[in-house]
Amino acid sequence: MSNPLEDRVLLITGASSGIGRVTARRAAEAGFKVILTARRKELLDELVEELGSDKALSVSADVSDYKSLEQAVVKGVDKFGKLDAVFANAGTGLNKAGTEQGDPEEWKAMIDVNVNGLLYTARLTLPHLRQTTGHFLMTGSAAGRNTIKGSVYGASKWFVHGFSQNLAEEMKEWNGRCTTIAPGMVNTPFFDEPKPDKLDPEDVADAVLYALNAHPRSCVREVYLMPAYKN
Repeated sequence: MSNPLEDRVLLITGASSGIGRVTARRAAEAGFKVILTARRKELLDELVEELGSDKALSVSADVSDYKSLEQAVVKGVDKFGKLDAVFANAGTGLNKAGTEQGDPEEWKAMIDVNVNGLLYTARLTLPHLRQTTGHFLMTGSAAGRNTIKGSVYGASKWFVHGFSQNLAEEMKEWNGRCTTIAPGMVNTPFFDEPKPDKLDPEDVADAVLYALNAHPRSCVREVYLMPAYKN
């Protein structure tokens, strides 16, 4: 039986570490060719060396910089000829929690990535996905589904979830699929200290592949996953 994911092309933002890096590995194992983008080129290049240059391309880009991200999309499509799926995974958090004690400069930097970076990724890739009846996935969060006192970060993830629902309706015009991957706390470099009792990046990668592997008639609109272990 042929592999339904064979020769499909997936672009991943925030691919240099954590969820993005693990998802790139799992997707490549499943037969995808992957376009990897993040700011840290040396980490992307290491991943390409691991996966093979016939299966992977690294393009350094800052998702909050429209022109930089545009070049990543162009180079990826030039190499592989098409784009079947996008995982808009890049995101960042805050050092200072709350609103009254928050740092407006931190807010701006976070919104540039979590909100504008997502919008830019969608704007630049949707024309290519339309040609392949493709799939757009994005990393939301449990913080975007639940109320957390004063969490400006959580509010940025509420945007992700709201945007995803609206984008799904837009993509229905050409049978495109749109999915939010919404994990609870994940043990990644996002946190200063390891959190082994929380989700692993592989759990999130499994969710991404689950949505991508669904039958074309099925649009998995959200995958919401939480740690099974109690603190």
